[in-house]
Amino acid sequence: MTAPVVITKEMALTRAGFFRGIAKALGTDAFVETADGIVLEQDGKFLEIALGPERMRRIALIEIEVMDVTLGFHGYTKEDQAAALMAFDRAFQRGGG
Repeated sequence: MTAPVVITKEMALTRAGFFRGIAKALGTDAFVETADGIVLEQDGKFLEIALGPERMRRIALIEIEVMDVTLGFHGYTKEDQAAALMAFDRAFQRGGG
């Protein structure tokens, strides 16, 4: 078995916002909520998403809620991982970009 691919992102997101959007991001609601995030096991693949603590990031006069989100891909091909990551990013994209 190969080692999982782990990606950590700082996201302008709260825990509540994460849980509102995660089913859309994954294309399924067949995940299990854990104390730190979610686990999705599907088609022999395993995705674990862990949420860090919420904190405030200050940019000039604006404060934004952020947290670190760590995605662990187990058993994903590079293509499957890229597709899942693109869907995740698109589901949580904010603003005009």
